[in-house]
Amino acid sequence: MKPTGTDPRILSLAAEVANSPEQNVPVILLRLKEIMNNTPLGSSELKKIKQDIYCYDLIQYCLLVLSQDCSRIQGGWTTISQLTQILSHCCVGLEPGEDAEEFYNELLPSAAENFLILGRRLQTCFINASKGEEKDALLHFFQIVTDSLFWLLGDHVQLIQNVLQSDHFLHLLQTDNVQIGSTVMTMLQSILQIKSGGLLRIEVKTLHSILDEVVFKLLSTTSPVIRSTATKLLLLMAESHQEILILLRLSACYKGLRSLLNKQEPGTEFTQELRQLIALLSPNVYQEVEEQKLHQAACLIQAYWKGFQTRKRLKKLPSAVITLQRSFRSKRTKMLLKLNRQKEEEDRRLQVQLQRQRAMRLSREIRLSRLEVVHPGQVEKHNREIEEKSALIIQKHWRGYRERKNFRQQRPSLTEYKAAVTLQRATLKFLAKCHKKKKLFAPWQGFRELTDARRVELKQQVDDYVRRHPSSEMSDVTSRELHSQAQKQLQHYFMGRALQERAQQHREALMAQISTNIEQLMKAPSLKEAEGKEPELFLSRSRPVAAKAKQAHLTTLKHIQAPWWKKLGEEAGDEMDVPKDELSVELGTLFIGGTKPP
Repeated sequence: MKPTGTDPRILSLAAEVANSPEQNVPVILLRLKEIMNNTPLGSSELKKIKQDIYCYDLIQYCLLVLSQDCSRIQGGWTTISQLTQILSHCCVGLEPGEDAEEFYNELLPSAAENFLILGRRLQTCFINASKGEEKDALLHFFQIVTDSLFWLLGDHVQLIQNVLQSDHFLHLLQTDNVQIGSTVMTMLQSILQIKSGGLLRIEVKTLHSILDEVVFKLLSTTSPVIRSTATKLLLLMAESHQEILILLRLSACYKGLRSLLNKQEPGTEFTQELRQLIALLSPNVYQEVEEQKLHQAACLIQAYWKGFQTRKRLKKLPSAVITLQRSFRSKRTKMLLKLNRQKEEEDRRLQVQLQRQRAMRLSREIRLSRLEVVHPGQVEKHNREIEEKSALIIQKHWRGYRERKNFRQQRPSLTEYKAAVTLQRATLKFLAKCHKKKKLFAPWQGFRELTDARRVELKQQVDDYVRRHPSSEMSDVTSRELHSQAQKQLQHYFMGRALQERAQQHREALMAQISTNIEQLMKAPSLKEAEGKEPELFLSRSRPVAAKAKQAHLTTLKHIQAPWWKKLGEEAGDEMDVPKDELSVELGTLFIGGTKPP
C-alpha cells in the first residue's frame, strides 16, 4: 500500500527509474544521496523519505544494481560504492511498518551478503591491479563498502551473526594482502565492540577458523600494522568472552601460543596490548577467569531465583489484594460498629441523665409532700434524718469509688506479680529438666574413694563368702585321671556319632526307596488294565515286606471265607494268626525280587 503525502522528489525519481532503460538506472539512483543529504539528520522528514524510498521499491532497485557486473554499470566502482552508502543509510533508522517481516528476514540479509560479495570482487581487482593509482582507488572503494556494511550492522545487530558465518567474510579475512587484511580485521574489531555476543552464536567450526586466521596473522606476518590489529582483535575477543579465553588457554590447537607471543620482538607499538594478551593467557589469570565465571554463574542463579520469587509474588498479588480488601472492609466494619457503640453510649448517658433529673424532681416532690404531712415540730428531726441518710449514701459511693481507683492502680503490679510467678515456675521446671538430663548423660567419673571403714566392711564380706564356699583342691594324679576319662568319653562319642551318621544315611536311603515305590504304586494301573510285564515291576525285593504282605493277604482271605457266626466277636481291623508252616509253604511259591527260585 502506497503512503499518502509522498515527497514529490521521490515520486518523480521512482517514475523516472520505472520508465528509464536499465543502464541509466544506477545513475538515477545516485540522486537519492542528494535528497537525503539535504534533509536534517534525525528529523521526522528524513524518516518519512526513507519510508517512501522503501515503499516505492527503490531499495530493491539498489540491491539489483549491486548484484550486476561492474563493467556493465555506468561509472563503475564509483557508482557502486555510492550506491552502497545510499543503501546502508536508507536501511538505518527505517520503520518498514506492515512489511517488517520481509524487511528484516529477506532484504537486510540480502543487503549484507551483497556488501560481502562486492568486497570480494574489490579484493580480487585490487590483487590483480598493477598500477599504484588504480590500487589506491580500489582500496578506497573497498573501505567505503566496509564502512557501509559496518554502518548497516550498527543499527541492525541481528545481522552480525549472518556476516560472521558467511564464507565471503572468511575469504576476506584470509587474504594475504596487508591493506585488505588490516581493513577487514579493523571492521571485525568494530563489529565486536558493537555486540560481542554474536561471536558465540556462530558455528564452532567458523569460530575456530576466525581464531586460527587471527593467530596466524599475528605470528606469521612481518607487517606491524597486521600484527598490531591482530593483537588488539585477539585481546578484545579474549576479554569479551571467557569461553574464547579458555579455548586459547586449554585447546590443543593453540598449545604453545603464550611461549610464541613471548618471543615477539619488544619495543613495538603494540607491546602493551601484547603484554595484556600474554597476561590473560597466564595460569593465574585463568584462575581469576574461572572465579569470575563462577561469580557470574552465581549471579545468574540469583537472578533466576529472584525472578522466580518475583513472579511467585506477582501470582499471589490478586490474593494479597483480596486479603487487603477484606482487612479494609473488616476495619471499616469495626469502625462503624465502634461509632454505633459510641452513639448508643451517648444515648444511654442522656437517658441516665434524664432519669436522674426525673428521680431528683420526684424526690423533691416527695419531700415537699412529706413536709406538708409532717408536723411543724418534727420538721427539723425529719430533715436531720434525711441528711444522715444522704451522708451515708454519699460516703458509701465515695468509698466504693476510692477502692475501685486503688484497685485499678494496683492492677499492673498484680499482673506483674502473677507474670513473675509464672516465669519463676517455668524457669524452675526448665532447670529441673536440665539437671535431670545432666544426670542421665553425665560421663562416668570413676569410683568414689573408699574410706577405711568401707574397706573393713568389704573385707569382712569377702571372708564370709570364702568361708561359706570353700574351694575344692585336686591333686595332679587325680586331674590326669579325670583328663584321660574325658578323652575316652570324647573318643567313644565321636565313634558312636560316625555309626549313627551311617545308620541315618541308610534310613534316609530306605525312606527314599519307599517313597519311590509308593509313587510308582500310586501311578500304577489296575490289574485289569495291566499288560505284559508291568506287574513284575512292582515286586518287592525285601523278604520281610513280602512276608508281611503275604500274611495280610492270607488273613484277609480267611476272614472272608470264614462263616458268619465266627465273625460275630471280631472287628474289621483285628489281625489273625497264620501258622508258620502255611506261611512258609505259601512263600515258597512267591517270587521275591533279587533272589532265585529254589
